[in-house]
Amino acid sequence: MSNFSAQSTADDVLEGKDLSGKTVFVTGGNSGLGQETARAMAAKGAHVVIAGRDQAKLDEAKAAIESEVAGANVETIVGDLGSLDSIRACGKEANERFDKIDILINNAGVMACPYAETTDGFEMQFGTNHLGHFALTKQLMPLVEKGQDKRIVNLSSRGHHFAPVNLEDPNFDNREYDKWASYGQAKTANVLFSVGLEKRFGDKGIHAYAVHPGGIQTNLGRHLTEEDIAALMARVTTNDEEFAWKTIPQGAATTCWAATAPELEGKGGLYCEDCHVAENDDQSSDGGVRSYAIDPAAADRLWALSEEMTGESFSA
Repeated sequence: MSNFSAQSTADDVLEGKDLSGKTVFVTGGNSGLGQETARAMAAKGAHVVIAGRDQAKLDEAKAAIESEVAGANVETIVGDLGSLDSIRACGKEANERFDKIDILINNAGVMACPYAETTDGFEMQFGTNHLGHFALTKQLMPLVEKGQDKRIVNLSSRGHHFAPVNLEDPNFDNREYDKWASYGQAKTANVLFSVGLEKRFGDKGIHAYAVHPGGIQTNLGRHLTEEDIAALMARVTTNDEEFAWKTIPQGAATTCWAATAPELEGKGGLYCEDCHVAENDDQSSDGGVRSYAIDPAAADRLWALSEEMTGESFSA
């Protein structure tokens, strides 16, 4: 499907591409994969907007990108995915400041954190990783509709193998909280959201992709103990496979590929890993997308639930 692999970097994937005139909006653009994605796209001439909840960290990331990329066009915007009020304020400001968004990269997230709630009382991982991006994408959709070659990339994970979305109890109100089940359902929700976006907006030329970046050691894993990391390794690898961590530039590659690859033109609702479209696979722990994560009926149910929980109705 592509000439790239697990070892390809964001720069490899974007080599030869000219993103001048494109506006790229990246959530969580102030660190890790988001910052590397923003840097790589700025290096190809894109106007990059990095969003995060801390202006000081955004300013640091902007300065870091500008120091590496001569003439980089980087702007910042504050938005906290754990607060619907903050998301709406961010959306309002974005619509006032920017003319369009060609590529929306929903990159920010939390992973396997202890039980906590967002400002609005949602379980933190589902609330931030899925509902926050659902509400923000709704706010930004008028800008996306004005873009060209419009794509939305939602960062998921092979962690979606851990659990489907529990549509009856997404907030763990009636079951014991398990941080991995929570992470799994949030990452499954990111794939289902991509399926739902494609169904609703694909015929308007807006295509959506879910991405597994690979195993990368970033600050996303800041809540993990050594035991957590060992357990995670056991769950995502088979005994006969040598697991290799990706570098951050390698981790950002599949995002950049999904956002720009000509071979994906006109197609969406897909789950990508290692710079290719993954196979539907309900058995392997080494890759592939679970059928429950691309099930159109589950995607529709999640969409309705997300509208109900966020109070944001959202259709083409």
